[in-house]
Amino acid sequence: MSNLQNPIFSDETKARKWLEARVWPQGPVCPHCGVTEEHVTKLEGGKHRPGLYQCNECREQFTVTVKTVFERSKIPLTKWLAALFLLTASKKGVSAHQVHRSLGISYKSAWFMMHRLHEALRNGGLAPMGGAGEVVEVDETVIGKLEGAPKHTYQGYGQQWRNTVLALVQRGGNVRTFHVEGTTTAVLLPIIRANIQTETFVMTDEASWYKLLGDTFDNHEAVNHTNKEYVRRDFSWHTGELSQVKITTNTVEGHFSIFKRGMEGVYQHCKEKHLHRYLAEFDFRYNTRTALGYTDLMRAELAAAGIKGKRRTYRRPHKQNQIEAH
Repeated sequence: MSNLQNPIFSDETKARKWLEARVWPQGPVCPHCGVTEEHVTKLEGGKHRPGLYQCNECREQFTVTVKTVFERSKIPLTKWLAALFLLTASKKGVSAHQVHRSLGISYKSAWFMMHRLHEALRNGGLAPMGGAGEVVEVDETVIGKLEGAPKHTYQGYGQQWRNTVLALVQRGGNVRTFHVEGTTTAVLLPIIRANIQTETFVMTDEASWYKLLGDTFDNHEAVNHTNKEYVRRDFSWHTGELSQVKITTNTVEGHFSIFKRGMEGVYQHCKEKHLHRYLAEFDFRYNTRTALGYTDLMRAELAAAGIKGKRRTYRRPHKQNQIEAH
């Protein structure tokens, strides 16, 4: 059976049970106080809505969507899961307009759904990447324009008006991207040092802000793009024995290629305040790519497990103004 024929996209009960199995792999857990299955009672009967549980400790009632990105949504769970599968299975993403057309919901609802799902894909508190014998490529790029940028400065008028993205890619492993304030040493080096182990072989281009990396990491080499050098082969002891190593930043630039094709070809527009969520989306798909042994189903299951403890609420402009006035 193909993923598109899965009954979780048409049957609310099966959709809820599928989600419960991913969010609560060991049985129901109260989202209010954290007690587990033995202290939770499933409420059944005509007066209770499907999937309702009650905690015997704090006496609160809850469903699998409480304190997740799905909480208080009036959109059917079947459509939520369909959007989740579309987002995680599409290499360059899927636009809110496409979700709006495919699922038959309003564009406003689709836009809100996608931003909630982007939030579910975000990870934090990760251990430093790399290590002895590992290679991490580091590079930065620019995309879009900054809020408040003067008109007509977007194309060809300097990078100071554009968003800067820093990426760290471990060869054969994962990527981490960051929306940063610029390309100064003071901005970039603390992020690089906090996210890469010192025993790692770090590779960059010839940019001046990377020149001090040799003081932190055991190995640092750079390719000179100005001189049209993109790959260089050399010998290194980074694996514990003398071996040939390919010095290049082609891996990280390949990730940027996927990211930019998705942002410019699929999403087309992205405000600066939302960029970090789009970065998380592309990171998630890269880190669960087919080359690492993941399938579309496995990717969707990981995303479903990430909805816990995350909320994304947006206030209407007139409501926000009322709050600020008080």
